[in-house]
Amino acid sequence: FRSLWIQRINAGARLEGMSYSQFMGKVKKHNIELNRKVLADLAMNHPEAFKAVLNQVK
Repeated sequence: FRSLWIQRINAGARLEGMSYSQFMGKVKKHNIELNRKVLADLAMNHPEAFKAVLNQVK
């Protein structure tokens, strides 16, 4: 399932002009403790929450 989660996170991140690797690097740097499963769920089902996480790490 990990590759599916990565695809979903990547799609959500690219909508905001950021690659998956940039996004995950910034998530780790800002000590945001959300795993890929949760981030993928946010990207697919709660885009406003995912965008809030994205804005937090920009």
